[in-house]
Amino acid sequence: MICLAAHRNLWDNLSERGAGGTMGRWSKKALILMSAVALLGCSDLEILPGERQSVRSILNDAGQVRREAPLGPTAIDLPKATRSASWSHRIGTPKYRTTHAALNPEFSLQWSAPIGEGDSRRYRINADPVAAQDRVFTLDAHALVTATSSEGQTLWTYDLTPARDGVGDAGGGGLAFGENKLFVTSGYGTLTALDPKTGLPVWVHDLNAGGTGTPSVYDGVVYVVAGDGTAVALEADTGRMRWEVDAATSSAAGVDGGAAPAVTNKFVVFALASGEIFSVFRKGGLRYWSNLMSGKRVGVAAATINDVTSDPVVVDDTVYVGSHSGRLVALDISSGKRRWTLQEGALGPVWPVGGSLFFVSDNNKLMRVRAKDGRIVWSVDLPYFTKYNPKRSVRIFAHYGPVLAGGQLVIASDDGLLRLFDPVSGALLRSLPIPDGATTSPILVDGTMYIVSGKGELHAFR
Repeated sequence: MICLAAHRNLWDNLSERGAGGTMGRWSKKALILMSAVALLGCSDLEILPGERQSVRSILNDAGQVRREAPLGPTAIDLPKATRSASWSHRIGTPKYRTTHAALNPEFSLQWSAPIGEGDSRRYRINADPVAAQDRVFTLDAHALVTATSSEGQTLWTYDLTPARDGVGDAGGGGLAFGENKLFVTSGYGTLTALDPKTGLPVWVHDLNAGGTGTPSVYDGVVYVVAGDGTAVALEADTGRMRWEVDAATSSAAGVDGGAAPAVTNKFVVFALASGEIFSVFRKGGLRYWSNLMSGKRVGVAAATINDVTSDPVVVDDTVYVGSHSGRLVALDISSGKRRWTLQEGALGPVWPVGGSLFFVSDNNKLMRVRAKDGRIVWSVDLPYFTKYNPKRSVRIFAHYGPVLAGGQLVIASDDGLLRLFDPVSGALLRSLPIPDGATTSPILVDGTMYIVSGKGELHAFR
């Protein structure tokens, strides 16, 4: 260690001269600075081996964070495509999930029907449509619920706006179908049960907070998150409250159209705007475990919003959930313990199939990762900025999905295109226009795909 010995001699020499008065002007800080410079000039200085990691990432992330290079295209065993007569929920609850929907590969636009107000600067449509009993149910940007037949005829409409408020005073909400009722939340803070045949209300429950979260129905009970972070369970027949659980954390900012609870026979898993994920026993509402989505994408202002934008999705004994801030995690459903963490967020529910997860990331990439360990298989760039301006932020494109249908991954985008990708390689197979662009994820019923446009129209492809 010749260099270190020379450094030690320099330090001793300067210290002695300083003590003798000839170098009295040298302060301790100056000696330390010169010492550091001397060390930097040493070419034989031994450096500890191993991977260098950011201190920030170590402090912000729990669990194992994946940084390996993509594995590249690998085979995937897809289940047989099936036709379903309904699409009643978001895909987080296994009971309602159609893993591979039937769709003619050469599908095209068949009809379009109005559903109410479309997107504006103030309000947007953020409720995915649901379908049952040969009709499709939608929620527009101004709290208007519409039932449309499978051939495009408007069957009924119902305005959720309370008598004390004006039309357009609030927006946002979510839809779910179950127990022969349509359940709708609204920005007015209500959860309403509607008769699917007539559109008339069966009951209305005041959530005492914004009600833009998406509900889930299971075994006669409706589960939803109120805007203040309260998990609520209501009887589907009467609207009577069974139990409620308050969040352990709070958030000052979130996104409209909150995550739908994922329900199993034993648990309900809720996700909140604060990034908190917790499970309760379904029948009694007793809190079981809680986890917090820690960490964020560094250098991105939007990553300061911790809201869970990828609904909890339950597959066997694992819960997959992602945030707006750039994280995707796998949690043990029995304990809440993290199995792995990926430094990529998800803007919608992950699509699980064949041991893989497909999703659109928070930086507009269509990605495939291995479900068992979070390893990236491939990543495909989707259109990002609507226009590039280096001096100020600009709007980015929104992409909805993916949905696996007819052996292809379907992505609907607000740039006016519907894109189909190969699930094995991520290669773009085909694209076709969506009039006025998409503003919701696609749903598939009996071989027909339904998408809501930003102008407030329901499009049917088959």
